[in-house]
Amino acid sequence: MRLTHRNAVWLMLLVTLMWSIAGLVSRQLTHAQGLEVTFWRSFFTVLTLLAILPLWQGWSVFRRIPWRSPSLWLSGLCWGIMFTAFMFALTLTTVANVLITMALGPLFTALMSRFVLGHRLPLRTWVAIVVAGAGIVWMYGAQLNFGGDAGGPSGGLLLGSLIALIVPVAGSVQWTVAQHQSRQAATDKAAATIGLVPSVLIGATLSALATLPLTLPWQADVTDLGWLGLLGVVQLGIPCVLAVFCARVLKAPELALLGLLEVIFGILWAWLGAGEAPGANALTGGLLVIGALATNEALGWARQHKDKQHDDFPPSILS
Repeated sequence: MRLTHRNAVWLMLLVTLMWSIAGLVSRQLTHAQGLEVTFWRSFFTVLTLLAILPLWQGWSVFRRIPWRSPSLWLSGLCWGIMFTAFMFALTLTTVANVLITMALGPLFTALMSRFVLGHRLPLRTWVAIVVAGAGIVWMYGAQLNFGGDAGGPSGGLLLGSLIALIVPVAGSVQWTVAQHQSRQAATDKAAATIGLVPSVLIGATLSALATLPLTLPWQADVTDLGWLGLLGVVQLGIPCVLAVFCARVLKAPELALLGLLEVIFGILWAWLGAGEAPGANALTGGLLVIGALATNEALGWARQHKDKQHDDFPPSILS
């Protein structure tokens, strides 16, 4: 599958649209709640990838996956944590809170790469980290329930937001592992490169297995299973494969900038389709976070275009 740059941009827009429906679809569920939502989404994702991988690369694809690589399993574990925390957070707090918190992923990855891999961060990235951090503090500040009931509405929103914070933290570990492995593969031909799709398959499997005992007895009815199947197939399985094709054509800053559209699309879907309007603090804090990320990525894009150099997928903020 060969893409022109323009077609890759359009395909990545489609990917972000598919990613962004998670919040809207989760609001259509009537019986399935909590970790059961996570289980079924991960389960249907596993089925989707098990069907797509052989069709895409033949049955030998499973033999080519470096199953003995510790990095592959660490990467898969991180994906499993992300899948579990993301859907669980959506059941506790607003779509806007979850998506804006997830948008911190590139900045966390930059910090992780700085202290683990020794990458130097430009001044613009440190400024973006401070501004985005201020936005998150402003957004979460309204959810603090000083002296109130910890189990009340504010406490529940804050708990969901803190669980959502696990997603970018685990994501930063995952991408740091992938970067380290790619660096090894570039210098050592025997080193295996971690593919996005195999690690996602492992992550979905681990997420389904971990949440299965906690979801019995199942509450989902046939309608819920239809929505959850949509999440596993259309919202996660298919776009992950399409993102691989986009990553072969688009540079890292382009991917990061286009990926931010997931936040905007997701909030709009939940607002228009489920009547979940974001609060004033979420909008203000979200604008600070998205603005800081977009500016940082745009400056990184300009520099990489000038130097004709680019990092591996996905974060570009290290340049």
